[in-house]
Amino acid sequence: MRVSRRKKKFQKPGSMDLCITIKGVSFLLQSGLGVLGNLSVLMAYAHIAYVESYLQPVDKILAHLAFSNLVQLLTRSVPQTVVIFGLRNLLDDPSCKMVVYTHRIHRALSICLTCMLSVVQALTLTPSAGPHLTKLKSRLSQLVVPTFVGLWLLNMTVCIAAPLFSIAPRNGTVPPFTLNLGFCHVKFPNNLSYVAVGAAFSTRDFAFVAIMLVSSSYILIFLHKHRRQVRSIRRTQQGTSMEMRAAKSVIMLVVLYSVFFGIDNVIWIYMLTVAQVPATVVDMRAFFSACYATFSPMLMISTNKKIKTRMVCAAGEQSAEDSEKPKR
Repeated sequence: MRVSRRKKKFQKPGSMDLCITIKGVSFLLQSGLGVLGNLSVLMAYAHIAYVESYLQPVDKILAHLAFSNLVQLLTRSVPQTVVIFGLRNLLDDPSCKMVVYTHRIHRALSICLTCMLSVVQALTLTPSAGPHLTKLKSRLSQLVVPTFVGLWLLNMTVCIAAPLFSIAPRNGTVPPFTLNLGFCHVKFPNNLSYVAVGAAFSTRDFAFVAIMLVSSSYILIFLHKHRRQVRSIRRTQQGTSMEMRAAKSVIMLVVLYSVFFGIDNVIWIYMLTVAQVPATVVDMRAFFSACYATFSPMLMISTNKKIKTRMVCAAGEQSAEDSEKPKR
């Protein structure tokens, strides 16, 4: 007890203020960039759908991914930022249940949709070697929406424990087997439920990551073989250039997700091994788990020609409207 008192006595308040400021600014930048980027992708695809009245399967998945990333940021990074800057009692018990449940669903959808994206791209690139594969490839556009519904139902079921254990923060210490999210607590009744829920989430995540990595490895092998085959056939190379660019974009998204998924799960596994998780560890996991939602729209914009063209056209139309306004 004497040691802890001595530490408190000589603790510099300025260092704590600096840490809180750095943490708050980091979450604020992450939230702002992520929300702006995902909104830009959604608006670009909304205009493409309006003009062309049809979206390719990959475009539908990317639009849904941007929406899930946006909701993920709004239900985790934004409240986390507000709490860091000192606003307490942000949510009551029902609000916590709704926000935590919504975040868990969309966080899960983010990994599922990235996995779906890599599988669809692998099927698109695969040569039609039989009637079954040919039929499957021809029905890809029809299967996208039913797959979305299936993923929603799956994740709503897996994440059902989140609202059951979510409560608003109470005054005093955080009890054992509780995830302190800052704006909400996820309080498990015992160690068994704490580990079981964590194991269920990890099993689902690792299963989709495994599928994602297998399909992405196939895409990489296909791209390598294709590059060697079409070096001297320019016409073939031009005919498949769009598919090649889309495949490379998917690979980059998978790599981006895998990096942040690895960091996120290392922290998550550590959290499952302790009864009371330090607040700093929770903040680190919240930050890294939201990094994919922040950086993926930037990658989509920089590598997807449709989105980039739409955004450039919108900027040009806006500047043209401004120049046509009569000057006073």
